[in-house]
Amino acid sequence: MATTTHEFRIEGMHCGSCALLIDDTLDDLPGVHRTRTTMKKGRSTIELDTHTTTPADILAAIEKLGYTATLVP
Repeated sequence: MATTTHEFRIEGMHCGSCALLIDDTLDDLPGVHRTRTTMKKGRSTIELDTHTTTPADILAAIEKLGYTATLVP
């Protein structure tokens, strides 16, 4: 298992419920071990198994919710 941590900048969150929605959605993806999204910082930190789920999968899931996301280098 190759567990890595990635940080994403997320635009379009307006309240704490937005962050909870993102966390709940990402937690349901296979290979995602931990998520922490904060509306105040506009960031999400995600620990995942890259053999199961890729950063591109994370971006697609966030954007499907209606937010704009970019991977922070």
